[in-house]
Amino acid sequence: MLSFYLTFIFVYNSPMKILVTSGGTSEAIDSVRSITNHSTGRLGKIITETLLAAGHEVCLITTNRALKPEPRPHLTIREIKNTNDLLLEMKEHVQNYQVLIHSMAVSDYTPVYMTGLEEVQASPNLEEFLSKQNHQTKISSTDEVQVLFLKKTPKIISLVKEWNPAIHLIGFKLLVDVSEDYLIEIARKSLVKNQADLIIANDLTQISANQHRAIFVEREHLQTVQTKEEIASLLLEKIQAYDS
Repeated sequence: MLSFYLTFIFVYNSPMKILVTSGGTSEAIDSVRSITNHSTGRLGKIITETLLAAGHEVCLITTNRALKPEPRPHLTIREIKNTNDLLLEMKEHVQNYQVLIHSMAVSDYTPVYMTGLEEVQASPNLEEFLSKQNHQTKISSTDEVQVLFLKKTPKIISLVKEWNPAIHLIGFKLLVDVSEDYLIEIARKSLVKNQADLIIANDLTQISANQHRAIFVEREHLQTVQTKEEIASLLLEKIQAYDS
């Protein structure tokens, strides 16, 4: 009588430490006004929950208003308000993680000074306003027209590899109502410039409550998904391949 022995080999991916950014930054004009964006943090929440369900350790950097998972084991949540807060958090913590999923909608500009149109018209040198600062808790609303001066914020994704050269970097690129070829072209430029492993390209016109069409842009591969849940699932697959 012959005996047969079957050996099953299970490939196990060890838990990874993953940093996720989600939601949208808010840049204060004064104590009651700010400029921000429409990001809800819903995609970041779904991504984080998917990673946790697969056994990974996740730190979520997000905002107070953004959607976020309920507290649970292996999840750390750090709340920030503006781009500078995000920069400081990332600089301090990014070296402790193997993967960064940078899905936060980060403000490109932050307020410097706000004043009435008459003051601006009276000045021969507009650049002087970039060195001014509002000292009122709430800027007066008596002027018929106000002028808001903004300055560009640091491009945080471009600094990540300086802080942690070994990290697997996944970024997002959002454009509005462009051709797919152009969207992919811009995503590829971001991929190369920021030394990323993957850029997820989105067009705002193809995002709704039940749809989130996205293109996964890698150096030699393109993959398209149609929902936030599919984005999270494919991201998990990509990340676990980094550990194989």
